[in-house]
Amino acid sequence: MRAVTIDRFGDPSGLTVRETPAPAPGPGELALTVEAAGVAGVDAVIRRGTISSGLFPAGTVLGSEAAGTVTAVGDGVPGDWVGRRVWAFTGYGGAYAEQAVARLDDLTELPEGLSPVDAVTIGSAGPVAHFGLAHVHHAEGESVLVRGAAGSIGIAAVELAARAGVVAVTTSSAERGERLRTLGATYVLDRSGAGDAPETYDVIVDIVGGPTTADYLDRLAPNGRMVLVGAVAGMPPGDLGARLLESFQQSRSVATFSLNTVPVEARNGVRAEHLAAVARGDLHAVVHDVLPLDRAAEAHRRMDDGEVFGRIVLVP
Repeated sequence: MRAVTIDRFGDPSGLTVRETPAPAPGPGELALTVEAAGVAGVDAVIRRGTISSGLFPAGTVLGSEAAGTVTAVGDGVPGDWVGRRVWAFTGYGGAYAEQAVARLDDLTELPEGLSPVDAVTIGSAGPVAHFGLAHVHHAEGESVLVRGAAGSIGIAAVELAARAGVVAVTTSSAERGERLRTLGATYVLDRSGAGDAPETYDVIVDIVGGPTTADYLDRLAPNGRMVLVGAVAGMPPGDLGARLLESFQQSRSVATFSLNTVPVEARNGVRAEHLAAVARGDLHAVVHDVLPLDRAAEAHRRMDDGEVFGRIVLVP
């Protein structure tokens, strides 16, 4: 089968499309024909080598999120899964390919009428946004700032938080700001945090990370909570804790969140709800572009350049 592998960590030129052996499902796993694979921020983090390359050796097939049709099952998996259309988490590797495998616990059946492209645009982003907000106890009426709102997680966070109160966003252009307003944003700030908007917020959802993370601590209201759900710009500065303690009397807090800590039944249940909501038109899967596998390096380059609004999807 054809697959996109990491031949060299760093910039997107290290990605190569090559012929690799098709994976076979082991016990508790299923194989699927991939019809769409989402290009996610975590894929870029892995490709750059930000996460230890020892976990992802050269030659790893990139991609964590695929949608397609189940073609085979391993031991312990009911045979009636064959032929079903599913969304799948492939374990931080294996999705940028013509075929992939996933554990049964990491599959969600697609509702009627939902395309595989839309499925991989919202399938992981929606639950990360949902449970990230829950992790910091976001409540009705509280204000939220979404830092890095133009990606798929940020867009989902905007739509979900807007149901409960005021939402501000940071983004790179006025045009993107207007698109985010149509999705529920009340205020738009530039990437530095400047703009005609409230000074402080009850909750900050940060997908960006990087060296300027600590600057946003001052945007937290008393008892405000920041949750880091990504680090597409790299790790936060080493003095983040010291900066937090400087405002000790404000009782601010910072948390990290990974979907891995959510029980399987809970995350799959929310994902199923979100997929159904997109099929109904109640949530939006914002697709920036759909590209063939052999343009995976281009997809990553465009993501690195900050031009993507929503998600790029690869199709075999």
